[in-house]
Amino acid sequence: MNFKPQISAQERLEILKEKIREASSLFLGYPVSKDFDYSPLFEFLQYPVNNLGDPFEDSTYKVQTHELEREVVAFFARLFRANPKDYWGYVTNGGSESNLYGLYIARELYPKAMVYYSESTHYSVKKNIHLLNIPGIVIRSQENGEMDYEDLERTLQFNRHKPAIILTTFGTTMKEAKDDVSRIKGILRQLAIQDHYIHCDAALSGSYGAFMEPRAAFDFRDGADSISISGHKFIGSPIPCGVLVTKRSLRDRIAKGVSYIGSLDTTITGSRNGHSALFLWYAIKTMGEEGLRKRYLHSLETAAYCRQELQKLGVEAWSNEGAITVVFPKTPESLKRKYQLATEDVTHIICMPNVTKAHIDAFIADYKEELQKQPEPELEEAFY
Repeated sequence: MNFKPQISAQERLEILKEKIREASSLFLGYPVSKDFDYSPLFEFLQYPVNNLGDPFEDSTYKVQTHELEREVVAFFARLFRANPKDYWGYVTNGGSESNLYGLYIARELYPKAMVYYSESTHYSVKKNIHLLNIPGIVIRSQENGEMDYEDLERTLQFNRHKPAIILTTFGTTMKEAKDDVSRIKGILRQLAIQDHYIHCDAALSGSYGAFMEPRAAFDFRDGADSISISGHKFIGSPIPCGVLVTKRSLRDRIAKGVSYIGSLDTTITGSRNGHSALFLWYAIKTMGEEGLRKRYLHSLETAAYCRQELQKLGVEAWSNEGAITVVFPKTPESLKRKYQLATEDVTHIICMPNVTKAHIDAFIADYKEELQKQPEPELEEAFY
């Protein structure tokens, strides 16, 4: 029998670190920022920081970062134009939990509602709807990935007797399309569907949505009842995380007291990662709104450069308005693997803040080399 030689735990860690380092240096197809430095916070890793319970309520467990978590929620509530006297939220484990929470509030408010979501909606939504046991209807998407509003209106007309839960997306997975919350609110008003709830999944684009010109309709003033973003995407974090912001008046309708922790049970999970709130707080304090704006403008510039260079190769590359995602036809398999490019019916590159023109140049050089390998089509003889 062949036995593999035993290696130490330290050797295993060194091998793993090198694999992760190499993979991290090349990926262009997923919305994850890696240009962060949280080294000033490393000492906090020696403590069991657990944000038990509601961050806006007191708790008997004190090894937590609730105060910083409240500041994170307040920062995004301001960006999302929430009512300063009626907002609430918390730092979640990621976009899927945030979407689950938005749908959970909606279901508790309207137990007999129907959920409407587009075919471009994130894959986690179907799972969340199944977990909550809510009936749902898929709405067609337009060519650019945005919800088909005419199909939504027609479908709502058939179910006007039921409350409506609309799950909109602000930055779809493949094409970074953005559903117009204001337009959807208008459709609901026109159909006189008074019992409704709109949750906006703004996982990627929500962090810079306030800086888009012209500003897109996605926030509370436009008609959203809850909004979620991912912290590890545009901002960047070593731990996947998200932020959910909703109206405090809506949270109050589902809150339950828990004597064990001396707080309210208002979140999906009981124990929550307090380090994520710490990382996000440090990031927004370090960057501020102006820093986030500069990151967005840098990403926009890189995306424009990426489109331009692909088009020079004859590749039909395009982006939605205000998007940092560049969409183009499926790439050769070798490029897909090397650069970890997400691919469905199309391929995309997401120009996150850490992506530079040098990264694009390297990809373009490899793409050009692949195109040169492809055999030229044989010329057919013409017969007259």
